[in-house]
Amino acid sequence: MNIVLDSVEARVLGALVEKEITTPEYYPLSLNALVNACNQKSNRDPVMDLDESAVRTALRTLDDKTLARSAATDGRVAKYEHQLQEAFNFTRPEIAILCELLLRGPQTPGELRSRASRLHDFDDLTVVHSTLQRLMHREPPLVKLLLRQPGTKEARYAQLLSREPEQLPPQTTEVRTVPSASPSSEGRIAALEAEVASLKQEIAELQQQFASFRKQFE
Repeated sequence: MNIVLDSVEARVLGALVEKEITTPEYYPLSLNALVNACNQKSNRDPVMDLDESAVRTALRTLDDKTLARSAATDGRVAKYEHQLQEAFNFTRPEIAILCELLLRGPQTPGELRSRASRLHDFDDLTVVHSTLQRLMHREPPLVKLLLRQPGTKEARYAQLLSREPEQLPPQTTEVRTVPSASPSSEGRIAALEAEVASLKQEIAELQQQFASFRKQFE
């Protein structure tokens, strides 16, 4: 299933997924509620200012792609729901990560663990990494690892339901000074650096947990 969403479709889909999990009592959403969800200033990057016409158009194209639909309701107000679960059969960790990537764009594993906690409680970064790996190895892939930005310690991950994010330029002088470095090798280097940074953070967390555990017996 090859799906390409524009930025408005991605925002509408992400908002529907988010509200189903965080406010199930108000889901499915009316058009007005969905517009407000798309334009809210928290948990969004970038903040948008969509009108009903833009959201309605996105709902129509998402319906064509079998990712959203009008929900059957007894009331007079039309309401809408997503079909992401039916299309991909996600686990809860997978849909939480993908939802955050749809709503906020590329993020590091640490950012995803913190921000997606309102959608799913991730025990540690290992679970985030394993979830990202599963999404990356879907056919077709739904997540990709971006090259690490200059001056940052961790690489970011981006969702691939939308138009593919532009590849970041080679990050550093050290990469540029290696004449044989190719785009593919730079990608592998960025992936290895991301893994090393993640392992260091996990070791630090384990040391802290062990220290707390040890204090109980002192």
